[in-house]
Amino acid sequence: MELQWPLILFTTLLAWSCGLFGAQAAAALKGEAEKAQVPALACSVILLAASGIAVFFHLQHWERIFNGFGHITSGITQELIFIVALVVVMVVYFADLRRNGAPGKAVAWCAVVFSAVLVLVAGHSYMMPSRPAWDTFLGPLSLLGAALGAGPATFELIASLKGGTADPDGAGDRLVLWGSVANAALVAVYVAAMAAAGSAFTSVGYSFDPTHPTEALASAAAYGPFASGTAPFSVGAIVCAVAALAVAAAFRKKPRAAVFAVVAALAVASALLLRVAFYLCGGDVFMLY
Repeated sequence: MELQWPLILFTTLLAWSCGLFGAQAAAALKGEAEKAQVPALACSVILLAASGIAVFFHLQHWERIFNGFGHITSGITQELIFIVALVVVMVVYFADLRRNGAPGKAVAWCAVVFSAVLVLVAGHSYMMPSRPAWDTFLGPLSLLGAALGAGPATFELIASLKGGTADPDGAGDRLVLWGSVANAALVAVYVAAMAAAGSAFTSVGYSFDPTHPTEALASAAAYGPFASGTAPFSVGAIVCAVAALAVAAAFRKKPRAAVFAVVAALAVASALLLRVAFYLCGGDVFMLY
């Protein structure tokens, strides 16, 4: 399947935004990194807005997007609902910051929950039986892994730039480390799942296109994550995620802005590469030459 860069950027930036917003809310629940809250929220909003702008470059007739909003089962409708809900939470969160200097616990918990749910809903929109490599919940989970890998590291970077580490007891560093662990594991598992999905193309019922039974099928191996054209992206996604984990682990006791910047950059790079592999593996069950 051809690369859809607007959607690759949309999902990656959305995950990054939600990961950052969720991480700052987690810090707020502990009453830490108060100076970083407003800048982090501004970055979250910018990333979310950028993801929305990217979507419009995917649409030749953007005004027709409204035709899908009347169907609650439509992925784009579900994404819109939770994006609007998250924006509302962001507005309330900002109001609390301006009024009290910190969000209420209920608002902070809503920020964490809605951030995670939005990422999963966005990933779920791509699950479809006609594309075996996409039709697994490991896809949405890998997107959540990107949020966990990039979000906490970005928040710690902002907190460091605003005057030291986000918290004195190292909880922020642990969140970066365990977020990197989750991201690396989910990237590797999802690449393995895409490799295993090739068997669906040779299963009974999917071995030929019933409307063109004499047409030759494309090789299922060509749509695997380790095919010649896809392997650099699949391997690159795993390498970047593991490298982010290695940096987070090696410098855990020496938190510095540069360390968090590297971890965040590697996590975002991993997410982009994985989404490229995701599209290259997106052959449908009637793959024809």
